[in-house]
Amino acid sequence: MDAALLAVLMEHHNNGDHAQNGWKPRVYNAAIRNVPEKCNVEITKENIASRFKTFDKHCEVISKILSQSGFGWDWVNDKLLIDSDDVWNKYVEANKSAACYKNKVGKNWYAISTIYSKDHANGQDAQTGAESAQVLPEQVDDALPDLPQKKQRTGETILSILGDMKTSFNDSLKSTEPLSMPSVTSPAEILATLQMFILNERLFQALLELRMDMRKEWLLLLN
Repeated sequence: MDAALLAVLMEHHNNGDHAQNGWKPRVYNAAIRNVPEKCNVEITKENIASRFKTFDKHCEVISKILSQSGFGWDWVNDKLLIDSDDVWNKYVEANKSAACYKNKVGKNWYAISTIYSKDHANGQDAQTGAESAQVLPEQVDDALPDLPQKKQRTGETILSILGDMKTSFNDSLKSTEPLSMPSVTSPAEILATLQMFILNERLFQALLELRMDMRKEWLLLLN
């Protein structure tokens, strides 16, 4: 059921129906209509709100783990990659509520992280989609162990570069000079580049070794 529900959410998320204060009513209606067709399971708005809360909690906990050095994501087995037991033990010592995630299978992580990661990137006090439906569960312990911050991951690096491209274009709008139409990178091209970096760690390391002002041009050459 989760895969069918997340497929609906991804579509509406991409259409801008995931606002700061929650999902628009048509998203609930679409889920109630489409999920039973694929899963032969009747669901209600309350069922959907409960899953929203669960997705949001998973995204919060896993994203916090992945932001630390010594952790990665196993896309084949849908679970955390951990450098060593020592790394995990130090993290759990400061974040006890994350203990159950060591061997937890996290199916649909790509969709969950795409939909909900922005909520947690906006700050501790940002309201999420789950909060608009019902009260959030007990907050995950915010105390972090003394671990070095991790280098940006593939997706984060690409999104950062795309963000720089957007900022550059917005700045150019303030000029009175004639503007040429900006080239638009399609979602398919972005996903293809992301897949390439996932499959080739050395290629991603090469990207990180470039100066920031050269990364965008290099990404465009790869496509």
